[in-house]
Amino acid sequence: MVVLNRIYTRTGDAGETALGSGERVSKAHLRIQAYGTVDETNATLGIVRLHTATDDMRKLDQMLARIQNELFDLGADLCVPDTGKDLGYEPLRILPKQFERIEAEIDELNAELSPLRSFVLPGGHPAAAHLHLARTVCRRAERLIVELASHEGEHVSEGAIAYINRLSDFFFVASRWSNARSAGDVLWVPGKTRQG
Repeated sequence: MVVLNRIYTRTGDAGETALGSGERVSKAHLRIQAYGTVDETNATLGIVRLHTATDDMRKLDQMLARIQNELFDLGADLCVPDTGKDLGYEPLRILPKQFERIEAEIDELNAELSPLRSFVLPGGHPAAAHLHLARTVCRRAERLIVELASHEGEHVSEGAIAYINRLSDFFFVASRWSNARSAGDVLWVPGKTRQG
């Protein structure tokens, strides 16, 4: 259980922070950037959910509420690297059933949509526009996580990478699903402004 009685501790004033394992690292460490960007993704979902608290968006809002919780799971997974040492507790890891559920939800939402015949511009319904923002922040988190995993001695669970990869796809489909309930997708028109 997490107990936060005091918000500031002054332990980070020298530019370091502690991982879940207790190891102290620079706040600029790639691992901190990775799970910090996961947190940023979660914050964008808080904005999305301002626009999904309606009857016609209830299904999506429930999915997003669960994903917000799972993003904390992902942050916990990344915050405690697997060094092989006994931590005295079982660290939280992303499980296949978590990203498999996202796959099923992508399929469920996508089944209600017409086939895409052009690239989509971010916009339309406010939820859709903010889901595109969530998608791009999520892709940045993915790039950082993949880069972290490529460094020797830096462990990243396979579940963490699979989860973040599926999640950005979910946000894309969810944005289209949101727009289908209003004016529809905003489509890219190649070269539209080149003439005249």
